Amino acid sequence: MEIKINKSVLSLVEGDLTKQDAEAIVNAANKSLRGGGGVDGAIHRAGGPKILEECMKIGRCETGEAVITTGGNLKARYVVHTVGPVYRDGIHNEPKLLENAYKNSLKLASSKGIKSIAFPSISTGAYGYPLEEAAEIALGTAIKYLKEHNDIELIRFVLFGKKALEAFEKATFPFLSSGQST
Repeated sequence: MEIKINKSVLSLVEGDLTKQDAEAIVNAANKSLRGGGGVDGAIHRAGGPKILEECMKIGRCETGEAVITTGGNLKARYVVHTVGPVYRDGIHNEPKLLENAYKNSLKLASSKGIKSIAFPSISTGAYGYPLEEAAEIALGTAIKYLKEHNDIELIRFVLFGKKALEAFEKATFPFLSSGQST
């Protein structure tokens, strides 16, 4: 699925984030930036030791913030590392922290002149964020960003499994009815 927003494209695909040809991919990292499970582990394994070397120099990344490293052995030139919130109950600032993770990743990409970026569904794995709620926040943040900025030409959400893809597709319907094209 693709949505045109101004001169940019937002797309949803099911696939492997580590194989994307976007200029940057986003890592759902942990605060220590040392690699871990899920998307984080996959990116570190596929990208090789150069990513971890740079992460060690950076040191930490707080929840909702973003940092950038090389893409190492990945097709992507860069990895933007962001830390999403651990979901507790939805009333401990989790929605704002998740929005910030997406927004700060996009701001960092823009500041580096990156034109295409691929995201996973941040915080919906081990961090337990409900998929449907996370999809609405992710898409709302990305669409708002593209409406206000024209420097990023492509935002791609690369979703792991049919369930995640369907949740994101369902979350796009309110945006489609507001005059966006597919």
